[in-house]
Amino acid sequence: MLEAQYLVETPLDPARVAEIMAGEQSCGTFVRVEGESDDLRARAAARVLSVEELAPAERPSLSSSYLERKGFGAPWRRARVRVAFPEANFGVNLPTMAATVAGNLFDLGEVTGLRLERLSVPAHIRADYPRPLVGVAGTRASTGVQDRPLFGTIIKPNVGLRTPELVALVERLCTAGLDFIKDDETCANPRHAPLAERVPAIMEVIRRHRDRTGRQVMMAFNVTDETDAMRRHADLIEAEGGTCAMVSLNWVGLASVESLRRATRLAIHGHRNGFGGFGRHPAIGMAFPAYQALYRLAGVDHMHVHGIDGKFSDDPSEVAEGARLCLAPLAPGGDDPVMPAFSSGQWAGTLAATHAAARSEDFLFMAGGGILAHPSGAEAGVRALLDAWEAVRDGVALEQAAKASRPLAEAIDFFGART
Repeated sequence: MLEAQYLVETPLDPARVAEIMAGEQSCGTFVRVEGESDDLRARAAARVLSVEELAPAERPSLSSSYLERKGFGAPWRRARVRVAFPEANFGVNLPTMAATVAGNLFDLGEVTGLRLERLSVPAHIRADYPRPLVGVAGTRASTGVQDRPLFGTIIKPNVGLRTPELVALVERLCTAGLDFIKDDETCANPRHAPLAERVPAIMEVIRRHRDRTGRQVMMAFNVTDETDAMRRHADLIEAEGGTCAMVSLNWVGLASVESLRRATRLAIHGHRNGFGGFGRHPAIGMAFPAYQALYRLAGVDHMHVHGIDGKFSDDPSEVAEGARLCLAPLAPGGDDPVMPAFSSGQWAGTLAATHAAARSEDFLFMAGGGILAHPSGAEAGVRALLDAWEAVRDGVALEQAAKASRPLAEAIDFFGART
């Protein structure tokens, strides 16, 4: 059985609503139908495992014309509900698994709030899906970075640079000492810098850098597209000696990520742009713990978790939980971590909090403006990060370390005034 945990808000008895949820997402509907035998229910019906009532809400989080039509009103009762779904209902079919644990639930008229919080994946279901092909260990092996977090950046300006300009920027960033570079989510296959043109040109720079220094920079090319095109883009990256493909997860979907995973040996860098539409409201949608479980089953190697004290809306505790979940086994007894990728408003001054949040050195720390807007240039931006890491590692206060590092001192003066 696959267990799902929900937060439910309703003016009805939460136990009754839990049974409605279980029926709606397995073999039931609002009335018993022909063929719905007791035997069928025993085999296919979802089971309510628990209903834990919480403090009520002061007002409904969402409207429901169904409840208004029926005349139901306050109190707005809230409960944490756990439901178990028979795995035979969805088989080895990830999109249908997702439709089973979510599906129509967000639209139920009986609720004024419903949020999928967590999935508990048993080991035998986890075994039906690919483990990370590259993951943490493979990413470290590819880049040669073993004793610290990986430092990376995002191509800025986000979109608009032509291929020769991108090549020049990547060359600068490689020389600056970065481990990882990625496209922005808005730059995939634009007419002014198509992948067929820019992948060979950029990979020539990366290969020259590798031949000169022995260090392989991981470049995450944004292959987001329809499924066949993504596979073609990945083939091109592999043919040019690349190691990573970035995908905007929410806009290609679980099935396309699965298809890409089967088609390539590249690391899949999972970008969650748009997740706020699923997870930002506390009473509706899907929380990150459930979301990351689904996309880890699809086969990603890296997963965005946003940033500590960054430019997005996340509370630091949410970001920390997301990073730790990525590094934890998806199923009991497993060993399948994916690399959490921190980004959004990150710079040398947020590194210590990020390390504390992850409770590990196994993370990708990406600073876009935090490197490319450094007052002394990108090279100084990277140097500031490396010097900040030495301070974090040695337990030295950042301001103290800055006395011996001009790039770090400049970063504190410049970015510290903006955060």
